[in-house]
Amino acid sequence: MKSLFLFAVLLQLFETCWSQFPRPCANTEGLRTKECCPVWSGDGSPCGALSGRGFCADVSVSDEPNGPQYPHSGIDDRERWPLAFFNRTCRCAGNYGGFNCGECRFGYWGSNCAEYRESVRRNIMSMSTTEQQKFISYLNLAKNTINPDYVITTGTRAEMGDNGESPMFSDINTYDLFVWIHYYVSRDTFLGGPGNVWRDIDFAHESAAFLPWHRVYLLHWEHEIRKITGDFNFTIPYWDWRDAQSCEVCTDNLMGGRNALNPNLISPASVFSSWKVICTQPEEYNNQEALCNATAEGPLLRNPGNHDPNRVPRIPTTADVEFTINLPEYETGPMDRFANNSFRNVLE
Repeated sequence: MKSLFLFAVLLQLFETCWSQFPRPCANTEGLRTKECCPVWSGDGSPCGALSGRGFCADVSVSDEPNGPQYPHSGIDDRERWPLAFFNRTCRCAGNYGGFNCGECRFGYWGSNCAEYRESVRRNIMSMSTTEQQKFISYLNLAKNTINPDYVITTGTRAEMGDNGESPMFSDINTYDLFVWIHYYVSRDTFLGGPGNVWRDIDFAHESAAFLPWHRVYLLHWEHEIRKITGDFNFTIPYWDWRDAQSCEVCTDNLMGGRNALNPNLISPASVFSSWKVICTQPEEYNNQEALCNATAEGPLLRNPGNHDPNRVPRIPTTADVEFTINLPEYETGPMDRFANNSFRNVLE
């Protein structure tokens, strides 16, 4: 499904339900009615309709055919998203946003979402030690805080029953919510039976939607961090890795140094050494014909420099970056990983 059809589907993934499964709709009633129009507490009406924030409306999806790489229809819950789960959701007006129109669209602030404010992301290497420590503490808080607004699905829509009599949803912490979203959008399609999957599909990579999907993904992740910390000036820092000769952020003050006893593990002096990973065993999920349920699967593993040099011989240089950003065409040809002279494909 490597076509512009994906571009529309991927954007709808967040435009209709933001993080896919709002807690108020993840139940039998929501599945039976296929409606996700939660009440906004500010005025007690669905979608904040009484305050003009939004209204409950039919979901609109593209009717464009799938690309040739995906010869199936009606197999995967992600097709024509989110119609497998909901066909009516909140449609927010003006600068309002969120699954119940109770928040502001990205970039807008204030009680009426009328204030526009630009957010600037900073180079983590230029931040003070205090600022760096605050960022790491925010990540750790997100890893240890159950998200109050969203849950994940641990089963397919078919497994939940025709009328949603067996809802399959689970709590998840705010950090792992986004690990799971990334897994869910890129996982293989189950065709029926253990290990019977369609691998040539990815709703977030190797297609024209790579950049817009990940941009919204990061904006939403940033937004959820702001909500749990109360720091609405927070922005995700970046590491400028051009021409780097080593993993400069792999220190105990930042993303964790190397464990002296096991180079694949993170130093015990780093907060990340206690973290557990999720959704790292796609082949096992395929063999079980099951979704990742966010169960902890072991410690974080990292060994900078011990990668496959045939696939990635080195970190990109400044010259590589300049070459890429000077490509004139965003997308070309088949709009997949074989696209030639495609800015998106070269970047990816």
